[in-house]
Amino acid sequence: MFLAYSRFIFFLAFFVAALVMGASLYLEFGVGLEPCWLCFVQRGFLLVFGVVNLMGYVHKPGRTGVLMYSVVSTLLALGGTASALRQVVIQSAPPERLMFCQPDLACMWRILSPGDMFSVIYRGSEACARIRWTLFDLSIAELSLLAFVGLFVLSSCQILRAIFYR
Repeated sequence: MFLAYSRFIFFLAFFVAALVMGASLYLEFGVGLEPCWLCFVQRGFLLVFGVVNLMGYVHKPGRTGVLMYSVVSTLLALGGTASALRQVVIQSAPPERLMFCQPDLACMWRILSPGDMFSVIYRGSEACARIRWTLFDLSIAELSLLAFVGLFVLSSCQILRAIFYR
């Protein structure tokens, strides 16, 4: 019963990640909102999270495999949570603390080391601070934060089940 339930949780996590990714792509291509670099970082975490959970569902792992997939999923959800939280903080920061001109990714990739590039991205820009769309008075970054926290809780529960369920 443990393994069947674990597969269901992996599929549920994949399905939620796919829904959130679909909503993100709809807002970009359907509504016309342009994402900032932190949005792309969050999408990266979400995409890899979804792939890991899909692999966990398809692979049908044993107890150790469930634990490994769940740990990786939890770390990815934590990374997504951190980047979404950073964007929420940037949105609430005063404008003078932001970078107003941020180079494009191709330029940053050529002239900066990967560590410096991520530092520039996480520093934020004016594009990250703008709130262009809300749902229930929550910005996209706040909705993303809620989604990542939910995925983190789901993955953490999977870890606890793998460790303590006999």
